Amino acid sequence: MTIQVGEKVPSATLKYLSPEGPKDITTEELFRGKKVALFAVPGAFTPTCSQRHLPGYVDKASDLKGKGVDQIACVAVNDALVMGAWGKAQNVGDKVLMLADGSGDFTREVGLELDLTKGGLGKRSQRYSMLDDDGVVKQINIEKPGQFEVSSAEAMLKAL
Repeated sequence: MTIQVGEKVPSATLKYLSPEGPKDITTEELFRGKKVALFAVPGAFTPTCSQRHLPGYVDKASDLKGKGVDQIACVAVNDALVMGAWGKAQNVGDKVLMLADGSGDFTREVGLELDLTKGGLGKRSQRYSMLDDDGVVKQINIEKPGQFEVSSAEAMLKAL
């Protein structure tokens, strides 16, 4: 079942690429005491994700933080090395925390798994954005398949 506004983000462990290599971060660590704008993409280096979704959050990072967002995070069902390389290729710097959900555990827990096995991509995440305050979902914006309208940085800004 898909996570809903007012629900607590489920407990899961994600990974990010630090200068020392891949590191774990729990959802408790990520969300505790913070307002987090999290967005999910079907895959790193894919066209819409690389040309519009991630760049929008990088470009609007200071605007989002100016509206009270403490952390911006991107999650995909990829490994930490791929997410780190994608962040570097996109010049993300410290504007967006690039999170790997390698086995899709977090994605399944929030009920937003996307089956792309027929296209050779396996199980991925749907495209969405979510605003969380201290681990509680305040808004969730799930895209229809193949669309990019409601989960953009611009849409997140309008909702803040």
